[in-house]
Amino acid sequence: MQRAPTSPERISVALGLCVLMLAALPRYLAGGHETRQILIVAAFTLVAAAAIVQWRMLSSTARQKLPALLKRLVVMMLLGMVAMGCWHALFTDWISWQVFISHGATLGVLMHTLSLWWKTERQAE
Repeated sequence: MQRAPTSPERISVALGLCVLMLAALPRYLAGGHETRQILIVAAFTLVAAAAIVQWRMLSSTARQKLPALLKRLVVMMLLGMVAMGCWHALFTDWISWQVFISHGATLGVLMHTLSLWWKTERQAE
């Protein structure tokens, strides 16, 4: 079975990666890591451009699935923030808010991607 070249799931993950990269920027601004900032901005630009191109390739029925997937992404990002807040409260000394949002966004995108993968695996059975 050949996969479609684009899907709303791929676009939601790409948008999640864009949010993740934007959430990491304050961390590197505070640390004075200009080279990493430039790399993140370049990667953000490429991923955002790819997401736009893929969105334009979607059929209208596939585009209708995207709002639900974006709501799911937001929920997973919020769950990631809560989980990272609990983790840092229980196991670490308080870190900066920049690191907190970076870790929370990372966990949120990871949970979103894994949940989409598991959903696809269950539908294939």
